[in-house]
Amino acid sequence: VVFSLFDGPQLGNVALIPIEGAITGNGDQEFGALTVSSKDLVGFIEDAQDNLQVKVLLLEINSPGGSAVASDEIASAVKKSKKPVVALIREAGASGGYWIASAADYIIANRMSITGSIGVLSSYLEFSGLMEDYNVSYERLVAGENKDMGTPFKKLTDKERIILQKKLDKIHQFFIEEVAANRNLEVSEVEDLATGEFFLGVEALDLGLVDALGDKDAAEEFIKQKYGLERVDYLVYEHKPGFLELLSSIFSDFSFKIGEGMGSIFLRRQPLGVRL
Repeated sequence: VVFSLFDGPQLGNVALIPIEGAITGNGDQEFGALTVSSKDLVGFIEDAQDNLQVKVLLLEINSPGGSAVASDEIASAVKKSKKPVVALIREAGASGGYWIASAADYIIANRMSITGSIGVLSSYLEFSGLMEDYNVSYERLVAGENKDMGTPFKKLTDKERIILQKKLDKIHQFFIEEVAANRNLEVSEVEDLATGEFFLGVEALDLGLVDALGDKDAAEEFIKQKYGLERVDYLVYEHKPGFLELLSSIFSDFSFKIGEGMGSIFLRRQPLGVRL
């Protein structure tokens, strides 16, 4: 059974919610890659809560991470769930994807999956040298000395770099504390793992980052045994884009990459994005 954000109630005792691709606030494309919207996912989780037929939520995660805010929004919705939530990490549950998985009641990961990567980054392309080569100048007019911090048209000052690093360190600490609380680990234990390194599923199991190794069949068997279901009938939640949305994404892809670093998310009206 497939549930669109625009459909009515459907039947199924396990809500299957795919988290596929980079995590964003609104599903905007990132380098033409597949993305998923926190707005949609939070709506799916809330709908599953209201559906009396749904007994368990299964998050099928294949995500390298994404927006820090969007990841936190989804993880918060998972933690608020009054119904049990199981996370299945397939190829990747890294960074923001792992933050979300850690909020679930139980995590199953493929033994070779990319898991963890507890870190934060923010980057962008800086054009000031190229502008000098072409005799192009940046006329700086600001009210507030740090207003254009992170603009690609000038180099970061030492002061600006320190300010930005402090922001990243604070978000990193939030990430560490959330994982520690979600996984019943000591903060110091997670800090030792929070170098940004990713772990294979088999390594993540030894480190306490996941509960078991396996695939979707293993997840189904766990759900049946743990929650007393004779069989699993999936109610699949997915966003079905309309024609105008598809058309918009085609055209936006031509301009989205301009000025964006490989590790960054360009937020509208903001020169610098933060991602997990």
